[in-house]
This record gives sequence, structure tokens and C-alpha cells, in this order.
Amino acid sequence: MAKATQASREELEKLREENARLKKSIEDLWTINQLARVISSTMPVNRILDRVISVSVRAIGASQGTISLLEEQDTRDRFKTLVRKVDESHFTTKYRLDQDLSGWMIKHRKSLLINDLKNDTTFKGAHSVSEDIRSVLSVPLLCKGKLIGVLNLFNKKSEGGFTSNDQRLLSIIASQSAQVIENARLYEQEKQLRLIEQELTMARSIQERLLPKEAPDIEGFDVAGASFAAKEVGGDYFDFISLNDGRWAIALGDVSGKGIPAALLMSSVQATLRNQALSAESLVDCMVKSNLFLYNNTESTKFVTLFCGLLEPKRKLFRYVNAGHNYPFYVDTRGSVQKLDVGGLMMGIMPETQYEEASLELHTGDIIVIYSDGVTEAESELEDMY
Repeated sequence: MAKATQASREELEKLREENARLKKSIEDLWTINQLARVISSTMPVNRILDRVISVSVRAIGASQGTISLLEEQDTRDRFKTLVRKVDESHFTTKYRLDQDLSGWMIKHRKSLLINDLKNDTTFKGAHSVSEDIRSVLSVPLLCKGKLIGVLNLFNKKSEGGFTSNDQRLLSIIASQSAQVIENARLYEQEKQLRLIEQELTMARSIQERLLPKEAPDIEGFDVAGASFAAKEVGGDYFDFISLNDGRWAIALGDVSGKGIPAALLMSSVQATLRNQALSAESLVDCMVKSNLFLYNNTESTKFVTLFCGLLEPKRKLFRYVNAGHNYPFYVDTRGSVQKLDVGGLMMGIMPETQYEEASLELHTGDIIVIYSDGVTEAESELEDMY
């Protein structure tokens, strides 16, 4: 009779264990299905990460969780902790073990379970930095064999710490989430690239409308100008401004910045210079007034380098002022090369800026080359300077 009772107890215990295992399996399946329902690759990445952490913390009963994603462009800090989730029913500090875990994961690329961090040798000294961490469960986020991040849980709330079943479930969650996260990241990157391309297209359009369609026909002189955009649309600018008595103002400059902001600043520079060139008493007066206008009407971080010359064809005279721009080259009929090295402060930096004017008497065959730093800083496909 006693043997039968003992056997019944053992069978009952086995039945309870099996029921508990089945219950846990059902709960795990519910968790996985719930995760599939609440995340989508068309969501913003941070929302996906937040939901993955929320499901993980709740399903496994951790006090806190984090997700760190690998930043391939940043060699100094390869992982960025983007989402941190704390169980709202417990006050906890924000744990700082993420970097150690990320470094370990890059090397080993497998899950990690530690229930006694203080006495574990895996992260020596880590407990002194993060004293509130008792237990850690960390799994890699792998997408097609590529490590894209790390999913971490800290401090199991129930006694006994994290279990192998917790490790298995979190690995499944990570496996199911990794592809969705990577797709969402790629989707956001593609969307950002489209926006950048739209901005570049608009900036190019603004720049092309501002640049002269053709060089002026000046008796006794050959004049030409060109601008070739590189990968980014910068603020290179040139202009031919017709003045009275057959004189021409010839300007070439470079505004700070890239894209649409640079194109808009270029537009402001062109309008300002044209207005001042037509009304100023002298070339220096034109530059002084243009500088003051730009200083008063642009951001303090914006500036313009500008070379402006005044060609008087009848007198074969070329006057010029330089506001912080590359020195042009003057080549005379003998082939002698000279830098036009009269200079001054770039425009838009200080309100009261004075400029110096110089002049050249031109002869048949003389050449003046005005250029921007896009020429001097040009690189080959191998990124070598020409």
C-alpha cells in the first residue's frame, strides 16, 4: 500500500512538472505570437526596439532590459544603446554594463547567462561600476549571420535568477526580431537617402538658376566661367555684372555650408552684390556694404569668401578686391605667373571690415584665372590630391 502511494505521488509530481512545462511552452508561444503582432519593419526603429524590450522584460520577468545596435560607421563607440526599459513596478537604477556586454558579444557572438555577476570572472570589475546588477541575460541579434546588436536583460525578479528556458526564449525573441529591426533600419536609411537626394536636386536647381547661362561678349577680351558640382552641392558661385560705361564686375566666391542652406546663402550673396555693384561709389565701397548687409542678415556661423574684380575694357584696366578667397593667378604674355595676393577678411564675420583694392594694366595675351577651393582640393577616385 505504501509503495502504491509513493508511486502515485511520483506520478502526480511528474504530471505537475509536465503541466508546468506545457503551460510555460504555451506562454512562450503566446509571447512569440504577440511579438510578431506588435512589430513591423515599416515602423520606426525605436518603436520596434521599445516593443521588443517590453515583451522581453514582461515575458521573462526581468527588472530592466536594453537593446544596443551596432553602428558600423563609428569606430570609437561601435554600439549605441538606443532603448532602455525599466519595469514600472520597481525602482531601479539605469545599468551601465552595456559596453562590456557589447564587447564580449562582438568577440563570442553567442548568448550569455550570469546569475552572480559579483563573483563571476567574465566581467572583472564590472560590478564596481554597476553595483545594482545581480544577474544578466544577453543574446546576440543576428541577421543572416551578421551581428547587428545585443539584447540584454538584467536582474530576474523571481528567486533563482535566469534559467536556460529564459535563455532559449530570449534567443528566439532575438532571432525573430533581428530581421525586422534590420529591415526597418534599411528602410529608414533609404528614406533618409531619398530626402537627401531631393535636397541635393533642389540645391542644384537653385545653383544652376543663379549661375550665368553664358559669358558676356566683351570687345577685346575672352571671358569664360564654369562650375562643376562634385558629390555634394556646395556654395561655389560666380557672376558677371554689367555696369555703366561698358564696365563689368566679375565675381567668384564660396559660401559656407552644403545643400539647400548653401544655395540659399548663395542667392543672397548674388542679390546683395548685384545691388551694391550698381550703386556703390567704388569696388571697395561695394565690398564693405555687401559685407555689412551679410553680417546683419545671416547667421553668425555663415560666411562667404569672395573675389570681385572690376574690368574696364576701354582702359584695359582690372581692379580687384579679395575677401578671404583663394588668390587668383595672373599670367602675362611672357608666361610669367603672379599671384594676386591682395587680401582681406571673409565676408559676414565682422560688421566693420575694410578691404584693399589693387589693379592691373592688361595687355593682349594676358590671362587671369579665378577659382575656388574645389579646384585645389579636388581628389582622384583613389582620394589622392591632384
